[in-house]
Amino acid sequence: MVRAWTVASAVIETGDLPGLPDDLPPGAVLLVENRRPNGTSDWTTPGGVVDEGEEPLDGLTREVAEETGLRVIRWGGLLYDIEASAPDLGWNLRVEVHRAVAVAGELSIGSDPDGIVVGSAWAASAACVELLGDSHPWVREPLLDWLENRWTDPRTYSYVIRGTRPDEFRVERPDR
Repeated sequence: MVRAWTVASAVIETGDLPGLPDDLPPGAVLLVENRRPNGTSDWTTPGGVVDEGEEPLDGLTREVAEETGLRVIRWGGLLYDIEASAPDLGWNLRVEVHRAVAVAGELSIGSDPDGIVVGSAWAASAACVELLGDSHPWVREPLLDWLENRWTDPRTYSYVIRGTRPDEFRVERPDR
């Protein structure tokens, strides 16, 4: 049996975004540091698994609040979605990435009920490249592509992950 789940993720960018402090660097994206069960960490945009029966934006709003303390007031639409399949591991993942256009609250890390998020950073494009360097391609590539190209119509990224251990993964992009 193949396990399938949906994840939603948020791009929260400084600049003219209402609800954020004025002293943040313009054009920086909020990234969170995730501590994994094996002790490693990686960086992603805030978000998480959408619960069964939950709409993706409702789940994303909940996840952003849990992980960052920020409350998204308004979403600007889907930026891109990701389809990742790992046939050797028996899972399929769908990710929706939405852009926040209004937030409220203060950034606070430490209240993630899953205990995964352990840090945060407002990262301009160059810092995103560095922080996302060890992230999986299906996390890193679409965000860096959007930061570089700033499209308006949603795009889809497809990945096939071969192998059974992260250190041996071979990632293919059939959509290229």
